[in-house]
Amino acid sequence: MSIDSEVNKTIFYDYHIAAGGKMVPFAGYLMPVQYRAGIMQEHLHTREKAGLFDVSHMGQVVVTGAGAARALEKLVPVDLEALAINQQTYATFTAEDGGVLDDLIITRWAEDSFFLVVNAGCKHADIAHIRQHLPDFDVTYLGDRGLLALQGVRAKEVMAELAPEANKLVFMNGCRATIDGMDCYITRSGYTGEDGFEISVAPSDALALADKLLSYDIVEWIGLGARDSLRLEAGLCLYGHDMDVTTSPVEAGILWSISKSRRVGGAKEGGFLGAEAIFAQIANGVAKKRVGFLVDGRAPVREGAEIVDTSGAVVGAITSGGFGPTLQAPIAMGYVPTELAAVGTQLNALVRGVARPITVAKMPLVEQRYYRG
Repeated sequence: MSIDSEVNKTIFYDYHIAAGGKMVPFAGYLMPVQYRAGIMQEHLHTREKAGLFDVSHMGQVVVTGAGAARALEKLVPVDLEALAINQQTYATFTAEDGGVLDDLIITRWAEDSFFLVVNAGCKHADIAHIRQHLPDFDVTYLGDRGLLALQGVRAKEVMAELAPEANKLVFMNGCRATIDGMDCYITRSGYTGEDGFEISVAPSDALALADKLLSYDIVEWIGLGARDSLRLEAGLCLYGHDMDVTTSPVEAGILWSISKSRRVGGAKEGGFLGAEAIFAQIANGVAKKRVGFLVDGRAPVREGAEIVDTSGAVVGAITSGGFGPTLQAPIAMGYVPTELAAVGTQLNALVRGVARPITVAKMPLVEQRYYRG
């Protein structure tokens, strides 16, 4: 997994090839977009059984040092000091102007040690960003470590046998566990809207862990295509598409990701990059918002399609779109003026010059099934 070569491979590359994976470039890696069953069946398999996703291309980073929580709070609008050991939170790296540099998951490993999982395409910029602003802290990139996501309604059955202590976790919590003698860090989390687990494992044990998980009849490899359709149904943002440095957490509809203690009037108000810009948006409102769409007909609308109002004026753009296998209908996300963001608003998406009716819909488009105890 060298960062010097133009296209990298994860430790599971040969496994993907053997399983019939169709490999495509993604965030600097060759990754499986689908396997022999195809995106539709892989999506439904994850909903009904358990899917195994290789997410080793993501960046795994550990930040350690006295006062690490308060130091990291300069970069994310989250109350990290309030996290218990082994508890995790969703967060964004905010920019000076309130834009989003990346979104990530942060887990408190110890009093002064935090485990970050960041997006593959942003990881080296993220590490440089952390080191620039936290020069006195140890920032370790776990570049060779494997990361597998076991997702789906029956994932808990597998975990109950392999690591019972992990199966007792509730959503957004983690623990260290041993699976067949292999040391793992397991969190109850994922990017599919389903109950599931993410497992970080040493490179020396990664292939054996995959073998063990795949020995269960209900577990199958799932590619990026189904990962995308699952997260789209779940209403989850894809960084670089549904939000980026030009959009704020307020515009992206993830205001919930800013801890109340870090907002105006909170006990730890502000103190993060872009706080003043974001607070102004909270107070005064924003001109655009991310919304979900249901699309008339069967053909999907794709990223980049213009959104027009009933008079034909361009008012926004689709940022993610595809077919939702669970809903058996095309779905999408995009940005529209705030006054057009209400659920039920009728608009159109232009597909090859043809207006396709779309309706603003409540997200998530498919109910999330995280295990909260």
